Amino acid sequence: MLKDQELQAIKNRYGIIGNDPALNYALGVANQVANTDLTVLILGESGVGKEVFSKIIHSNSSRKHEPFIAINCGAIPEGTIDSELFGHEKGSFTSAVGDRKGYFETVNGGTIFLDEIGEMPIGTQARLLRVLESGEYIKVGSSKVQKTNVRVIAATNKDLKERSQLGKFREDLFYRLSTVPIRVPALRDRKNDISLLFRKFASDFAEKYRTETVHLDEAAQQLLATYSWPGNIRQLKNMAEQISVLSPSKKLNAQELQFFIPEDNQVKLPALIPTEGVEKDNSNFTSERDLLYKLFFDMKKDVTDVKKMFFEIMKNPSAAQAYQGEQSFQHENREVQTSYIPSGNLGPENEMHQEEGGSQPIIISQGNQATSSVQEVEDVLDLAENEKTLIIKALKKHRGRRRNAAAELGISERTLYRKIKEYDVDI
Repeated sequence: MLKDQELQAIKNRYGIIGNDPALNYALGVANQVANTDLTVLILGESGVGKEVFSKIIHSNSSRKHEPFIAINCGAIPEGTIDSELFGHEKGSFTSAVGDRKGYFETVNGGTIFLDEIGEMPIGTQARLLRVLESGEYIKVGSSKVQKTNVRVIAATNKDLKERSQLGKFREDLFYRLSTVPIRVPALRDRKNDISLLFRKFASDFAEKYRTETVHLDEAAQQLLATYSWPGNIRQLKNMAEQISVLSPSKKLNAQELQFFIPEDNQVKLPALIPTEGVEKDNSNFTSERDLLYKLFFDMKKDVTDVKKMFFEIMKNPSAAQAYQGEQSFQHENREVQTSYIPSGNLGPENEMHQEEGGSQPIIISQGNQATSSVQEVEDVLDLAENEKTLIIKALKKHRGRRRNAAAELGISERTLYRKIKEYDVDI
């Protein structure tokens, strides 16, 4: 791996801020694989800086004097992406008024960075696989096989293995691309680097807009570290620019900083995940979940009422007369009817006599004294307890991998961490 001086030189050259171990490891792998022709797959959420890694690999390779081009596969329409990548012959389709060279021809000898590779159409994936395996491709509308010597670096913020299982990405292409995978950590996993990045961005924007540099007190820095940063470094940079321009104070505390940070404190409960491959309707999904929670609370209320009634009968047996007759509990259009009669109407055999309109409780005879046997109903409808149970099951299912458990439960990793601490879950 890289020595500290070499690592810092790369960071200075490409403007990389931070000293997180996962970031340093990713940089080390990128530098080590740069001088080869291996295909590299860069993994990471949107906004973490995957394109910077592609430039590091190209600039430190033997192809550094050859062309480098970055292509966003999700930004090119499906009908034209084959022509963009491989070129086309005149008359091959309606708007093909002349021959056109594709990127694999114009960048021959250099490097192509295919960002958002998970959005590439299935048909184009088959063409790309052939290029990776044999260096051959055919222009749209042509029958002539052409050769190219291009290094491919791909990047994605999606789980390509999961997409291949859903039939949205070729499994053979996934394994061909991931010869060397490099995972770029999310910003929320680099908590010690967040304040460093903010100071760098604030200083740059102060110079750009000719204003005083914004500074954060300790509480404000802690607030930055606890935010989830779904947009990663890109979101932090945009926020630093916003604060540099709009903040009346150049020394912000946590309360002032909170004004610029989007809401991230919603209480999220574990949610049912729809069956894989089924299209999700968010509005219906939310209403069904709300209905489930209402059902839990209604059931808990019914059980509490029944317990209260039993306790009153135990304390005052004569009160049982007040409950003689039918008591109806309606729940989800179902009625459960129970009748209570004085214990004196039971025979010595303590049998359960069925009467018209209801049933009688069992009376257990102890010697000459008849005592009502009342079994306390255990309250198993506690929402917090059910939530804790779901979290434990998810963690066990994914062998303690919190990111996968959070995805299974439909909540963020940050919410899962908070719930684990709140319920004192031992994993």
